[in-house]
Amino acid sequence: MLTLRILTSVTIAIAMLLAAAPHVHAQAGKKNPYDGDQGAIKTGMGLYRSRCADCHGIDAKGVRGPDLTQVWTSGRSDEGLFNTLRTGVIGTEMPAVGERTPDDEVWKILAYLRTLAAQTPEAGAKGNAQNGERVFRVQCQSCHRANGRGGRLGPDLSRVGVSRARPVLVRRIRGAVEESLSGFEPVTVTTKDGQTISGVTKNEDMYSVQIMDSRERIQGYLRSDVRAVEKGKQSAMPTFGPERLSENDLNDLLAYLATLKGFDPAVK
Repeated sequence: MLTLRILTSVTIAIAMLLAAAPHVHAQAGKKNPYDGDQGAIKTGMGLYRSRCADCHGIDAKGVRGPDLTQVWTSGRSDEGLFNTLRTGVIGTEMPAVGERTPDDEVWKILAYLRTLAAQTPEAGAKGNAQNGERVFRVQCQSCHRANGRGGRLGPDLSRVGVSRARPVLVRRIRGAVEESLSGFEPVTVTTKDGQTISGVTKNEDMYSVQIMDSRERIQGYLRSDVRAVEKGKQSAMPTFGPERLSENDLNDLLAYLATLKGFDPAVK
C-alpha cells in the first residue's frame, strides 16, 4: 500500500490534473461530504496516522513533509486537496494514493485534517525573505539550485517550500542531521596512481561507480580500475552553526525557502 507523502502544491493547475486523470472530473466542484461528521473524522484520524504520520507527524505539523495544519490558509480548496491526494505531486515524494483507495477514505483523511486546521491559528511568517534570498546566494547557491540557478552538488531546492517542514530544515542547516539523501552521498575515488577525486555518488553497483565531482562533471569508474572507493560517513553539507549563520539570517533564509514552491514567481 502506498504511503502518503507530501500533501501540498499550489502550483499544479486543476485543468492539468483533469487532463491527466479523467477519474478526478467527477469530483469537480465538490465540498468534502464528511466535514463535521464525527464518525468519519475518527476514521480519518486512524487512516492519517497509519498512512501519513511518518512524514507529516502525528500532529500533522511536519516531520520530513510539511505542516498540513496550514494547507487551507494557503487558499487550497477541498476539491484541490482531494485531487492532490488522488494524482500525487510530480517531482516530490508525494505519490498518488492509487485507484484501490476509495474516495470516501480520501475525504475522511481531509475531514480529520480540517479539524486540526480549525484548532491551529495561522502562523505569521518569521524572517525577511528578501534578505533570505541574499543569504541563499552567498551560503547555499554554490551547491543548491533554486528556480534554475545554482549548483548541482546538492539537491535542487526549487520545491523545498512545499516538501520540507521548517523544523526539518533547521535541523539540516544547523548540522543535526548527518545522513545524506540518495544520489548525494559523499564519496572519494582513489585511482591506482594515487589521484583522489571527491564528489557525490550518483549511481553504483558491484562493478562500477558513477560520481559527480566537485566541478559538477559526471565521472564513471570500474571498481577493478581504481584503488579504493570510500563513502563519507557524514553528509557533504557543511554545518551552519550560529557563528557562521546568525539566528536572524537563519530565519530570513527559512522565510525565503518557504517561497520556493516549484515555480519562479517572476514568471506569470
